[in-house]
Amino acid sequence: MNDDATLTASELDSGILYRLFSGAIAPRPIAWVSTISKDGHANLAPFSFFTVASVAPPVLAFSPLLNGEGATKDTIANLKDVGECVVHIGGEALAQALNATSASLPPQDDEFEHAGLTKAPLGDLRVPRIAEAPIAFGCKLRDILHFGDSPLAGNLVLAEVTVIHAAPEVWDGRHVGVEALKPIGRMAGSDYIRCTDLFALERPK
Repeated sequence: MNDDATLTASELDSGILYRLFSGAIAPRPIAWVSTISKDGHANLAPFSFFTVASVAPPVLAFSPLLNGEGATKDTIANLKDVGECVVHIGGEALAQALNATSASLPPQDDEFEHAGLTKAPLGDLRVPRIAEAPIAFGCKLRDILHFGDSPLAGNLVLAEVTVIHAAPEVWDGRHVGVEALKPIGRMAGSDYIRCTDLFALERPK
C-alpha cells in the first residue's frame, strides 16, 4: 500500500475486496428473493448487493455472487429457467427467518419450510411470495449481466416489477411507515443494523 493509502484494485484479492466493499458500502438494504425451479421447487435467499435501478419502468437490481468455488446460486439458475422472482422487504420482525434462508441447502430443499415461512400467491406469477413479509415486489426478469466465472464474480439481475403487495399497516398508498416496517440493513460480517436513529437534511433547491 502506498503512503497515501491509494492502491489499484488488482493489488487486492477477491476476499479482501469483498471485506472492503461490505464494510465500507454500508448499511445495505436486503433483497429477500424468492424464485422457483422449472420442476416447481421454491427457493428463498437474501442478497444485500441490492438497489433500485429504475422507476419508469420500475426495475430492481440485485447481484448474487458466485460462491467460493465459482458455482452459481440456485436463484440465478431459477431465473434463467422461469424468469420470475419476488423481492421482499422483511423488516426486523423477520430477521431470524431471513438469516435462516441464507443457509446453503440442496436445490430440492425448501427454504420457506426451513425458515417456518408461509407461501402465498402474487398476481399471475408462478413464484410464491412470503405471506409474513409486509412488502413484496413481483418481478419478471429483464436481464442478467454476468461479470465472470471466478469465485465471487457478480451476476447483476435486473428485475422489472409487475405486481406489488404492500400491507396497509406499513404503506398508506403514499408513504411507508418506518416505525411499522422497521427496516434492517447489512453491515460487514455477521452484523445487521436497525433504522432507529434518523436525522433529516432539507434538499437544496
